[in-house]
Amino acid sequence: MNETPIQEPHRQVSIALPSAPPRITYTIIGITVFVYLLQMASQFLLNGADYPAYYGMKINELILDGQLWRLITPVLLHGSIMHIGFNMYALLVIGAGMESRMGHLRFLMLYLVSGFAGNVFSFYFSDANSLGASTAIFGLLAAEGVFLYLNKGLFGQRAKKALSNIIMVAGVNLLIGMSPGIDNWGHIGGLLGGIIFAWFGGPRWEVEGIAPFLHLEDRRNMQDAVIGAFVVIGIFSAIAFLKFL
Repeated sequence: MNETPIQEPHRQVSIALPSAPPRITYTIIGITVFVYLLQMASQFLLNGADYPAYYGMKINELILDGQLWRLITPVLLHGSIMHIGFNMYALLVIGAGMESRMGHLRFLMLYLVSGFAGNVFSFYFSDANSLGASTAIFGLLAAEGVFLYLNKGLFGQRAKKALSNIIMVAGVNLLIGMSPGIDNWGHIGGLLGGIIFAWFGGPRWEVEGIAPFLHLEDRRNMQDAVIGAFVVIGIFSAIAFLKFL
């Protein structure tokens, strides 16, 4: 397990951080790469026709016709090798640490609701077709920021610096997202979904025990995570419903 300095009222101590293999992160990467290989095979065998993308990407007219799965399946689809490469690298870098802090199931919930929130926002605000995992990855980035904010008393100045870096990274990427062909509404929706989920269900640590036998205890449980997921799903389902009116 990793260790980190934790700020106590009168002194600084090192406490082991939760650590676990990022199995969900690796699984998501594996499934996403497999789907991209199917996309490539489809284009190679069927004269350039990308059937996985056609049946899964966000296409507003088809969602309005009842194909609601398109509000989540775009996270598995990508438009180029650079597209999937950048997203999977970001998922690995951000996701591995988040999964250790959140646990496997809670991390999976975060990824899915962030992807859903991003695609709903894109569905509501943009008529352009879109695909890609960046909606969910922006949610992971936002959840990391909320985690640092909720636990800033434990990490002290390190939390403030890391939080500033996250805000800068998110801001720069949103500015880049203003370029033509990038679904920035999806990024914003993913950010909001990640913030809401982490605020209600993300880790909130407290130090317990007597020095030197100290450990971190998460005051949030799976019930809090389920509440967070339902809040995100409820809010963004209502936004999607407005598009049908």
